[in-house]
Amino acid sequence: MPGRLEHVNVTVSDPRATARLLQRLFGWHIRWEGPAKHEGYTIHVGSDDNYVALYRAPAAYEGQGQRPPGDSYATRGGLNHIAVVVDDLEAVEAKVRAEGFTPESHADYEPGRRFYFRDADGIEFEVVSYA
Repeated sequence: MPGRLEHVNVTVSDPRATARLLQRLFGWHIRWEGPAKHEGYTIHVGSDDNYVALYRAPAAYEGQGQRPPGDSYATRGGLNHIAVVVDDLEAVEAKVRAEGFTPESHADYEPGRRFYFRDADGIEFEVVSYA
């Protein structure tokens, strides 16, 4: 059996706020939440098969190790975007706009259509539909 992606772990400023956003946009649910590495806090939000782990470093790290996002495409090991497949691209785009984010870089090409947006932490999401 080939390997499959289970989760992606990203550092965010507010795991609860980001989890609520992803629940509203993609219909996901919280699978688990609790204490995490280095006395931080993590929420796992996604489907029954895969999820995004939203990590927040402890308050002691604030101002020390937490840096604002830079150009991930120019950073070796940088997270460039998280792609989410949806059935109704237009409906999710309307939700993204209603949340106050700006969809951009729309592209229609085989095999699907897509757009991108950045959340409050600067994390880029690709929303794609193959329908």
